[in-house]
Amino acid sequence: MSLFTPELRAALREQFRGNAMDKRPLVKLFHPLSTATWLASELAEDGDALFGLADLGFGCPELGYFSIAEIEALRLPFGLRIERDLNFSTDLSLTDWAAWARKAGSILTAEVLIRRARNTASDLADRFPPPE
Repeated sequence: MSLFTPELRAALREQFRGNAMDKRPLVKLFHPLSTATWLASELAEDGDALFGLADLGFGCPELGYFSIAEIEALRLPFGLRIERDLNFSTDLSLTDWAAWARKAGSILTAEVLIRRARNTASDLADRFPPPE
């Protein structure tokens, strides 16, 4: 079973061909038994090389290319494999994710901090609406 639907592959390829410098991640992959996480924003023409943010759990997330084939070939304990977060979506760019993740030390911690920052901003807006 592939982690990527044909529609998802097409969207990632389209972003690869696009002119925008800073694209948003369309895919979040994760290791179900560790903190290893990948955010992918583009798929190269070869159909295997993803560009995105990789965090293997060592406290130093980095931008670069990673292979779909290598990720799908990983066999984990208990018959598990790398999974795709089916509920992942974001309006942040890959650069923003990289900045948050580097500051936080991981993509997962960045995700929590981003959610908190947005909830705090939303709570403040609810409590203190702009004057009319």
